[in-house]
Amino acid sequence: MGHWWYRNIAEPGKLPLLLALLSFVMSFLVTRMVTRMIRAGRGPFKNITPGGMHVHHVVPGVILVIVGGFGAVGSGRYGFGAMVSAVLFGLGAGLVLDEFALILHLDDVYWSEQGRKSVEIVVLTAALVALVLGGFLPFGVNDLTADELQNRGLVAINTAFNFFLALIALWKGKPRTALIGTLVPFVAMIGAVRLARPTSPYAKRFYANRPRARAKAGLRAFHHDRRWAGPRRRFQDFIAGAPDPERKPGRLNRGSDRRH
Repeated sequence: MGHWWYRNIAEPGKLPLLLALLSFVMSFLVTRMVTRMIRAGRGPFKNITPGGMHVHHVVPGVILVIVGGFGAVGSGRYGFGAMVSAVLFGLGAGLVLDEFALILHLDDVYWSEQGRKSVEIVVLTAALVALVLGGFLPFGVNDLTADELQNRGLVAINTAFNFFLALIALWKGKPRTALIGTLVPFVAMIGAVRLARPTSPYAKRFYANRPRARAKAGLRAFHHDRRWAGPRRRFQDFIAGAPDPERKPGRLNRGSDRRH
């Protein structure tokens, strides 16, 4: 363990990256807990509404990202300044990506179905950073032995190939399979080789003149959704909170109407 820590964290100067990852995950989890408490009317937390304008937490998140990012650039990979900048950047990134769906849609979709995209992008970001920390990419590691170079090279090639398969799965209209497949071997391959979902760009391009393929893809998508929709929604609700089916997303200039 000590050798792995030195080779993959201490020597390449990845301790700030580790602190940024931990603060990023903590920021997201704490933010979700607080927003769910505000939504339920529990605890001392309230929405910030100076002058009747709701201030989304992406705003302080952007400020922290800017301060932490410029601080990290100016302080290098070592020293107390680098550690503080990394923590600030991670906290800000957690706040920003928790409202990724709001930025994407330019709409207040936090408690809607579209708001689930924020959770997915946070999970993907944390997993990719963890891969870098785990030594899957040998950035900054000096004097690699022949065996280490070969092993890391094979892992890097496999990761790149897996990412390519994940892009194909995404093209076939399977974003969750692509997300998981980016991190878990063979999952992306399954999504890449199986039939595309009927509404995907792939299906529109290659199934347009193949009615049997369209029908089979539609039937498979129906059975898949019926089988996995319930467990997936329960897991997402556990992490991010259940969306409000009765509330329509509000425009950004109506932030004061939003209950976090």
